[in-house]
Amino acid sequence: MNGQTEMLIGQISGRTIVRENFDKDGMLLNKQTFKAGKIIKEDRYYQIEVITELFNDKEKSEEKYTTTYRCKPDEASIMVMAFPFAKPNSKETEINTNSINFKEIYDLDNLEDIELKMSFDSGLLNFFGSKSIIKIYDRKLEGGQNKIKSKINIKAYALGIRIKQLDYDVVEKLSDNGLLTFQKFTEADGSYFIMNYK
Repeated sequence: MNGQTEMLIGQISGRTIVRENFDKDGMLLNKQTFKAGKIIKEDRYYQIEVITELFNDKEKSEEKYTTTYRCKPDEASIMVMAFPFAKPNSKETEINTNSINFKEIYDLDNLEDIELKMSFDSGLLNFFGSKSIIKIYDRKLEGGQNKIKSKINIKAYALGIRIKQLDYDVVEKLSDNGLLTFQKFTEADGSYFIMNYK
């Protein structure tokens, strides 16, 4: 599988992702692990099951649950683990996306700015609100062919009013065959989270 041409759901298929959250002093706040099954093709959809486990700052398990993600093969899929926007106990929520250049996010020969508009059909999502606009910009290869530096701006809206804005400086590393191996998202205050893909 070439990660540069696959939808992002292909970036997580059969892999374990570990997200660790740190304060500005580098102290661990909490950790999440995501164990993704293999992609299943069903009718017009791709489907993947992810087992999520939440740990506190002492790395003690606090909660574990399973979520099934589905996306249409002819549309770009979002990286569902990057941001904690879903309540684990919600039953079903549809995320609709409209994006420019998102399918080519890891085309290293053409690192264009990307804008992704997301809307949710459920009021159960309390992190982003009912609509979000994500911009990935200033994308540059650095230090070698497989390291990308960029910036991300996320604006969340509910009832047409912006309720949250997040800005990150991002470093991403890819394997030689184009699959994600590492991401670091840093906020202006120095707090950050890292994602390791195994």
